[in-house]
Amino acid sequence: MAQAGIHGLVGVAVRRWTPTRKLLLLGIVLGNLLPDLDNLAVAVATVTGDSTEGLHRTFTHSLFFVLALVIVFWLVGVVMKRPSLTNLGLGLASGVLMHILLDLVIWFNGVEILWPLPSWVNFWKGVTPPDWFARLLMPLEMLFLAAYFYWLVQTAQRQGTNLDKVKGVSVWTAVQVLLFFIFAVLVYTLNSGFMTIYGAAYLLSLGVAVVVTVQLRETIENF
Repeated sequence: MAQAGIHGLVGVAVRRWTPTRKLLLLGIVLGNLLPDLDNLAVAVATVTGDSTEGLHRTFTHSLFFVLALVIVFWLVGVVMKRPSLTNLGLGLASGVLMHILLDLVIWFNGVEILWPLPSWVNFWKGVTPPDWFARLLMPLEMLFLAAYFYWLVQTAQRQGTNLDKVKGVSVWTAVQVLLFFIFAVLVYTLNSGFMTIYGAAYLLSLGVAVVVTVQLRETIENF
């Protein structure tokens, strides 16, 4: 299932059940996006010719990672006497946990939920989606990121927050839609080299999503 944009939208959707604490909701949204940054490790390994085994849906998708975020940000918050950093850590941990659960429910693969301990969990074991659908999931990543960016733009305009960032995010929304159409064609027609081109665009798009989320933190926090 297409992930990053959905994770971002799910992160903001929990606002009605979230206490109003500084940086908490921002942490939840970022935490929902954070685990898939392990694709950077996959990309580096691919470029260097190293094995990509055990790099995706492992260390950033582990409950130990969730616990580490809580502990580290709590300590930093206490030492620096900034409770908002503790809130951020709780938000990040909650978001990562949400990401893990959503991956288990809507993705056709597993998660190493207790990495580094052997703990591969796959609710869809034995289920193989049709090839055409499995391919379509990749360009859909771009479409759901566009949906997330569109939500940010509409919410910012409605609230009158981060208006100086709206134009740039609107441009990225259009870029994501364009990338969806481009990759929706290439995924079925390009015989070789697709994953290299797509992987680069995906990592760029995910990085933009993280940066945009931080830039529009006022919009997200006031939602």
